[in-house]
Amino acid sequence: VQLVESGGGLVQPGGSLRLSCAASGFTFSSYPMSWYRQAPGKERELVARIISTGGSANYADSVKGRFTISRDNAKNTVYLQMNSLKPEDTAVYYCYLRRVLYGDYWGQGTQVTVSS
Repeated sequence: VQLVESGGGLVQPGGSLRLSCAASGFTFSSYPMSWYRQAPGKERELVARIISTGGSANYADSVKGRFTISRDNAKNTVYLQMNSLKPEDTAVYYCYLRRVLYGDYWGQGTQVTVSS
């Protein structure tokens, strides 16, 4: 299993970024996928989760209405569209997969910095 994130960077408050997570090594369309983030000195937290078909998602209260998770099962990729970014969104963002009986998998993370 491989999860490779991309799309992070430095953005001004109020700006937007789209993160991507390219997945391989498993049947992508069969599993829910999630994005987590970890800010300096804080615990890793769930940002958003999307079911295998892409038909439903849930979000942390702190990002509701600003972030959108989506997936393209033909491309084995999950996305996180982040709008109206705030300095408190600064964190390393991770793609996450849980496969029951096989274990948990994390990407290497991508840094998002929101600063003027």
